[in-house]
Amino acid sequence: MNTHIDSTSDDRITNNAVRHQYRKLSDREKAQMQDIKDMGGTFIAKLHEIGGTGHGGDCFGSRDLALANTHIEDAVMRAVRHITA
Repeated sequence: MNTHIDSTSDDRITNNAVRHQYRKLSDREKAQMQDIKDMGGTFIAKLHEIGGTGHGGDCFGSRDLALANTHIEDAVMRAVRHITA
C-alpha cells in the first residue's frame, strides 16, 4: 500500500489530521505549488553545494547555511499556504 500522496493530488485530503477541509486546486494552482516547491528544492541543493555537504540531509556547512535552509522551508510553506488557502 502506498502511504504517500503527491502534494498536487486531489487525494491529499485523505491523510491530514490538522486541516479539516481542503478545496480542490485548479491545474494552475497545482502547477504554481509544484514550481514553488521545485524552486525551494533547487535553492536548498545550492546551499549544500556552497557548504560542501553533498546532496541532502540536515547537515549544512555552517550555521548561516542551516538558517538559510530554515528560511527557504518557511518561505515555501507560506507560499504554498497562500496558494492552497
